Amino acid sequence: MGILSDQVAHVSRSLAERAVAEQGGVISGFNPTTYNPNDPIQLWVIQVVIIIAMTQFLSLILRHFRQPRVISEVIGGVLLGPSVMGHIPHFSDRIFPQNGMPLLTLTATIGLVFFLFLVGLEIDVRIVKRNARAASLISVAGLVIPLGLGAALGVGVYREFTDPKVNFGYFLLFVAVAIGITAFPVLCRILTELQLLDTTVGSVTLAAGVGNDVVGWVLLALTVALVNASDGLTALYVLLASAGFVVFLLFPVRWAYVWLARRTGSLEQGSPTTTMMTITLIMILSSAFFTDIIGVHPIFGGFLAGLVIPHENGYAISMVEKLEDLVSILFLPIYFALSGLKTNLGLLDTGMTWAYIVIICLVAFSSKFIACGATAYACGFNWRESGAIGSLMSCKGLVELIVLNIGLSANILDSRTFSMFVLHAIILTVMTTPLTILFYPPKYRQHESKTTRVEPEGNDSRRVGEHETKTRFSVVLDKFEQLSAAMTFSQLLKTDSSLPSYVASVSEKEMEANANLPSLSPVPRPQHLAIDALRLIELSNRTSGVMKSQEADVLLHNDPIVAVFRTFGHLSRLVVGATLSVVEHDEFPEAIAHHASETGSQLIVIPWARGSTSVDDIGTTNGARNPFDGVFHKTTTQDQTSSVVHSELIRKIFVRAPTDVALFVDRGLTPGAEAEHRLFLAFIGGPDDRLALSFLVQILSANPSIKATVVWVRKTEGTHTSGADGLVANAGAIQTMAAADTVYGHQTTETRMVSDTADNLLWDRLSASAPSRATFQKKDAPKPLHAICELVDAESAVGPLIVFVGRSRRMAVESHKNELASLVSGKGTQIVSALSKTVGDVGAALVASGTSASLLVMQASV
Repeated sequence: MGILSDQVAHVSRSLAERAVAEQGGVISGFNPTTYNPNDPIQLWVIQVVIIIAMTQFLSLILRHFRQPRVISEVIGGVLLGPSVMGHIPHFSDRIFPQNGMPLLTLTATIGLVFFLFLVGLEIDVRIVKRNARAASLISVAGLVIPLGLGAALGVGVYREFTDPKVNFGYFLLFVAVAIGITAFPVLCRILTELQLLDTTVGSVTLAAGVGNDVVGWVLLALTVALVNASDGLTALYVLLASAGFVVFLLFPVRWAYVWLARRTGSLEQGSPTTTMMTITLIMILSSAFFTDIIGVHPIFGGFLAGLVIPHENGYAISMVEKLEDLVSILFLPIYFALSGLKTNLGLLDTGMTWAYIVIICLVAFSSKFIACGATAYACGFNWRESGAIGSLMSCKGLVELIVLNIGLSANILDSRTFSMFVLHAIILTVMTTPLTILFYPPKYRQHESKTTRVEPEGNDSRRVGEHETKTRFSVVLDKFEQLSAAMTFSQLLKTDSSLPSYVASVSEKEMEANANLPSLSPVPRPQHLAIDALRLIELSNRTSGVMKSQEADVLLHNDPIVAVFRTFGHLSRLVVGATLSVVEHDEFPEAIAHHASETGSQLIVIPWARGSTSVDDIGTTNGARNPFDGVFHKTTTQDQTSSVVHSELIRKIFVRAPTDVALFVDRGLTPGAEAEHRLFLAFIGGPDDRLALSFLVQILSANPSIKATVVWVRKTEGTHTSGADGLVANAGAIQTMAAADTVYGHQTTETRMVSDTADNLLWDRLSASAPSRATFQKKDAPKPLHAICELVDAESAVGPLIVFVGRSRRMAVESHKNELASLVSGKGTQIVSALSKTVGDVGAALVASGTSASLLVMQASV
C-alpha cells in the first residue's frame, strides 16, 4: 500500500473506533492538549495554530534579511522539535506526541500534493525557449557534476553513519539527488525578491532551474520506485506504469481538459468555473492516488496534474490564485514544520559529524556554483553575472527537504543523517540571497524591458522639446477606480486641428542665461497626440505573482482596465498605447520614471478617484468621496489606510519623476459629457504655477468646449519669505518618517527676481494671446488660501469645475504654513504635513475646505 493510502487507513481506523465524547468537554475538566485517539481534532487544531504562529513570527523577522519563507518554516519546526522546545518538560508529550502525529502527517501530505500541483503549474516551457542554449548548458552542468560528486560524497557518509542493512546503491542515489537538485519554487521567489526576473541572469537561471527541477523529479521518482519495489522486475513494472501514466496525463487527459475548459467558457474568460475547479481537484487527488498505489509517491501525481493545466489567457494564474493561500498559509508550514520536528540537532554531537556537515555543504555548494558559474561564463556572461547564476543554482530549500523526508520515510536515512542534510539545506538556502547580492548588486544589473507594450497606431514617437506643446502623456493605471479620472483627463486633451497651439513654458536655467524669453507665437500642431497607458500590477511573493511577471504579455492583451481605456481612446479619437509592468508596490515610482524616460513622455498623469459614498464625507456634494479621507483619519469612512498609502506613493513619484507630473483628483466629472468643461487656476507664481498656466492655455487653445478663469492671487501684507518652511540648501529628495518628500534650496535674491520676471512675462503674454474663452484677472488678499477657497467655492456653485494647482514644493513664492494650519485647525495637526507634502499648500487648503471641484496638481520637472 502507498504512503498516502497508509496514512488515510491509519486515521480512518482511529476515527472508526472513536467513542461518544463526553458532552461537557473542558467544562467537565477535559484537557484539550491530552491526545484522544477517539477525537484527535482538538489536539490537531492546537498543533496547527502553534505551527502557523511560529512560522509567521519567524517570517516577520527573517524577511528583513531577505530570506525565503521556507527558512522560517523549517527553523520553526526545529525550534518546536526536540532540539529546543523539546527540552521543556512534557512539551513534546503534550503538544506533539508520537501517537498524535498521524492526522497532522496526513494533512501535511495532502497539502504537499497540492503544493506540487502549484509547482507543476509554475513550469512553463516558454521560459526555457527564451534562452534555450545557455539555460540547457547550465542545467546539464548543474546536474551532471553535482550528481557525480554527490554520489562520491555518499560513499563516505554511508561508511561512517549508515546502517549496513540499508541498500548501498539506493543510499548513493538519494544523496546524489539531494546534492544535485535545485529548489525551483524557492528560486522563483528569491528572483522575485531580488528583482531579477526582468534581467538576463534571472531569465536564464529560471529556465535552467526548470530543466534541473524536472530531471530531479524524474530521478527522485526512479529512486522511490526502486526502493519500494521488492525486486528488479517489480521496479521495471513500476517505471513502465509511471511512464505510461505520464503519457496518459500529458496527452489524452490534457486534450480532454482543454476541450472542457473551452466548452465551459473557462479558457476564454481566463478563470475556471466551479465545474472546472471540481474536475481539477478530482484530477489532482486521482493522480496522487494512482502514483501512490503503484509505489512512487503521491506528490508526483500532484506535480504531473499541474503540467496538464493550460497557460492560455491567464487561466493557470487564476487557478493558482484560488488555491495558493490555503496551501501556503495552512498546509505547507505543517509539512516543513514536521521536517523540523524530525530534526534533532542533539544527535550532531561529535567532531566527525560536524566535519561531514562542513564537507556536505562544501560539496553541495561548490559543485553547483563552479559548474553553473563556469558554464555561464563560457556562454558569454561576465564574472559577476556568472557568480550570481552559480549562487542562485546552488539554492536548496523546499525540494531538498521533500527529498530528505522521502528518504527518511523509506528508512534510507536515519535521524542523524537526516538532521545533517536538513542543516546543510538551511545553510545553503540562507547563503543564496547574500551571495547573489554580493556578486550582482543592483548597479551592475542589465535589465531587459520591464514592461510588455502595445504601441499606439500612427504614434509619433519623436521627443518634443521642453518649449513646445505637450503631445506625449503617460497615464498611470493600477486600479480600476482610476479609469473615470483617466478618461476625464483624456477628454480634456481632445483637440481641434484647426486651432493653433501656444507655447507656454519657461526654463529657469534659460532665464538665468538669457533675459529674453522665447516668443509665444503659434506653432504648427504635431500630427499626433499620444497617450501611453501604463498599467501597473503589484508583484507579490505568491506563486501567482511570479506567474504574472512571467506572463505579462498575456495579461496585457486580456487586462480589463487596459481594454476599457484603449476602447475609450478609440471612441474619443485619441491615440492610446498600452504598457503593462509587474513590479513590487515599492517599485512603482521607479517603474513610472523608467517608462516616462523610455517613451519620451512630457507629462506623467496620476489619476486618483474613489467610489461613491454617503454625503457625510468631506466634500461629497455630487456623490464622490474625497480621496484624502484617510489622511483626515475619519472613523466613518471605509478603507482608512488606502488614501494614506497612496498619498505616500504619489509623493515618491513626484520626487523621482524625470519629467513634469500631474496628479488629477477626480471628484465626479462625467468623462463623456457634452457640456462645457470649466477650468480654474489660482496663480501664485513659481515654476509649478507657470507649468499649470502653460498647460491650461494649451488645453484651452486646443479644445473649443472649454472655458477657463485664471486669477493671480497676490498677498497684500508682509514680505515674501525665503520659501516654504523646512527648505534645505540643495535641491533633491529626503526620506521622512512618513514618506519621501521633495525639498529644494533657499531662494536667493537673484532666483527670486528671475522667477518674478518669468511670472510677469508669462502672464502678460498668455493673457494677451489666449482665446476669448479665458478670463484673466488679479486679486489682492491678506489671506491668499482663504481667498482661493472662496473663489473656487463660487465657481463650483455654477457647475462641475477642474482647478489647476501648482504643487510649489520646488520653489514656493512664499510660505502658507501658518494660514493652512488655521484653515484645517479642526481636522487634526497631521493634515498640514501630510496634505501639503502631497498636493502643496494651495491644494491642501482646497481639500481641507471640502471643495467639490476636481484638482489637477502639477509639478514641473527639476
